[in-house]
Amino acid sequence: MTIGSIETLIRGAQIVDGSGNPWYYGDIAIEGSHIRSIMPPGQISTGAAREVVEAEGLVASPGFIDILSHSHIPLFHDAHDLSKITQGVTTEIMGEGWTPAPVGGHIADSLADLSQREHALAGEWVEKAKDWTRFRHWLEALVRRGVSPNVGSFLGGGTLREYAMGLRMGTPTPDELSTMRRVMAEAMEDGAFGVSYALIYPPDTYTTTDELIEVAKIASRYGGIYISHLRSEGAQLLDAIEEAIAIGKAANLPVEIYHLKASGSQNWFRMEEAIKRIQQARDSGLDVTADMYPYVGSGTGLTSILPPWLAEGGSLYERLNDSAIRDKVRAEVLNPSGDWEAMAHGIGAEGVMPIGFERPENQIYVGRRLSEIAAMRGQHWIDATFDLLVSEQQRIFTIYFSMDENNVKQGLRQPWVTISTDAGGVDPAWAKTELGPTHPRAYGTYPRVLGKYVREERLFSLEEAVRKMTGAVATRLRLRERGLLRPGYYADIVLFDPQIISDRATFADAHQLSTGVHHVWVNGTRVIAQGQHTGATPGQFVKGPGTHNSKNM
Repeated sequence: MTIGSIETLIRGAQIVDGSGNPWYYGDIAIEGSHIRSIMPPGQISTGAAREVVEAEGLVASPGFIDILSHSHIPLFHDAHDLSKITQGVTTEIMGEGWTPAPVGGHIADSLADLSQREHALAGEWVEKAKDWTRFRHWLEALVRRGVSPNVGSFLGGGTLREYAMGLRMGTPTPDELSTMRRVMAEAMEDGAFGVSYALIYPPDTYTTTDELIEVAKIASRYGGIYISHLRSEGAQLLDAIEEAIAIGKAANLPVEIYHLKASGSQNWFRMEEAIKRIQQARDSGLDVTADMYPYVGSGTGLTSILPPWLAEGGSLYERLNDSAIRDKVRAEVLNPSGDWEAMAHGIGAEGVMPIGFERPENQIYVGRRLSEIAAMRGQHWIDATFDLLVSEQQRIFTIYFSMDENNVKQGLRQPWVTISTDAGGVDPAWAKTELGPTHPRAYGTYPRVLGKYVREERLFSLEEAVRKMTGAVATRLRLRERGLLRPGYYADIVLFDPQIISDRATFADAHQLSTGVHHVWVNGTRVIAQGQHTGATPGQFVKGPGTHNSKNM
């Protein structure tokens, strides 16, 4: 069949279209930024194509959409997003708790609190960011410069709160809440997918449920989503889920739970009930879903061991020099009250592995458990934590081995759970030295699902796994013409070998690219060819429904 001139013809692929439907063989014609046609094998003349890509033995799927990306700073440094693109990620959705914009109100410099390494990675963007007075400005700047994946974001709830009232604890005044509403509305009109909170980190943790509802109501008005790192993933997990559900009901909007988990061995039994609570909410008519990454270790700052009040006003490191404050913090950490998420509780110092050290004298501790570090220093682990944080003057990225593999599998099986990385995209060529150790999810999340949980363990079908990475995420975000292989949709396409696709990154050596992804197209432009990055930067700014809804309000 002749369909006229086309740029690229993918021939003989096993097509897994992102809908969850059974795979089939077919040829895909790409013209410009879109899929022009999908036909049975041999029905499109090779003479019509300027380039033919033979795909026998390979799966063609939509590009993977990462709903929980932390590529904000890495994309400033490197437009290619290598560790993500080589997994098959074509769209990065950022914003968990923090966004580089908007600047204004109590935020004069959105990048002021970056660590030395992050500051260096951001480079010339540090000065540019001071002018990003609207939410859309930072994403527009990325696309103008050129970026390999598509980029989009939620508005960080912590950024929103800091804009209105700085880093102080307490409830907002009427004027401050009015500011939050205004900035939230502006962000939705600029393309935010909704509002995102990370409720164990300051200043997000200072919010009340009522405040969250008031902000979520504005997102709801524009068709947005309330997406959240829950207030607890440990002893108060079920209460935290109920809070998220209550926000969804009161504000009348969908709810997404970031990286669903039961953290700490003493809480592993709660996972079954957590899943039950979410399913009950869905059965009652509330649109609530979740995402997960396929690892038993989480990653966040060593500061998460400490009570959140310590960070009020941005003075955490200064306060740790006060012996009286240290005594108070020590008592709260060793005997937590339950009204904040004590990350070390239940896993002990042996379950905590700090890796994000920046100072030369602390490099001997990289990759060692906190219990071992404390022994090396001749200290109790909490005192070692205090001294290391004061020494580093930054949060110290840390791995917490707090989850159960059976819980991970149980969660991944749920039809309303999608796949996310909770990581930024990096390149081992510079990340080993400029970033230091990181979590393996930055390199291996999607190939790990396709290799370990689909091919090896048969936890679910290939079609279901791809749906969780593509169509289901696009539906959740209300992304137009993405997430499925359909004529007329954007040509975000991955070609991978289902027999060899695998993750290689480990907790001991994370900076290893995954294998098995042969080709990746973003908006019709090939960014991975035969496993190698082409240097292309065709990514677009993908926007939430508020940009469309605002025209009719």
